[in-house]
Parts: sequence; C-alpha cells; structure tokens
Amino acid sequence: KAGVLFGPAKAANAGGVATSALEMCQNSARLSWTFDEVDSKLHDIMRTIYKNASDAAKRYGMEGNLVAGANIAGFEKVANAMIWQGISY
Repeated sequence: KAGVLFGPAKAANAGGVATSALEMCQNSARLSWTFDEVDSKLHDIMRTIYKNASDAAKRYGMEGNLVAGANIAGFEKVANAMIWQGISY
C-alpha cells in the first residue's frame, strides 16, 4: 500500500541456491570465473526471478504482490516440469 516492495523468502533465498549452482557448474567445468562474472550471472538470475514473480502476480490480478507471484511462478514451473515428464492429472 505504501509503495514498498516486499521480497518473498523464496526469491530472496534463491540467490544462495543460484550461487551454489554457479559454483558447482564452475567446478565441474574446471572454469575460473572472476567475482564480477559470478556477480553478473547472479544478477541475471535474480532479475529473471523478479520478472517471473512480477509477471505471474500481474497475470492473476495481484499486480505488485511478489509473494503471491513467487508462489504462482514456482507452482507453474513445477507443474510444467511434471507435464513435460508425462505426469498429468
């Protein structure tokens, strides 16, 4: 209501998970990224997460509600993965 964005825990915690995934990728490929390269990749990932949450909230009439948007976007991602794997109801 006051124009303050509230960062959902799912999205905020994704930064740590994404950083761990980047580290595993770097290690398995025997790469050596600089801090700036890792930071840039993380920023891209977090921008995508924000956009997905924001877009999902807007699609379902809850524009600006990033908590609902993150929940919806997360559900859609899992549901789509299940459908792609042939698991549907």
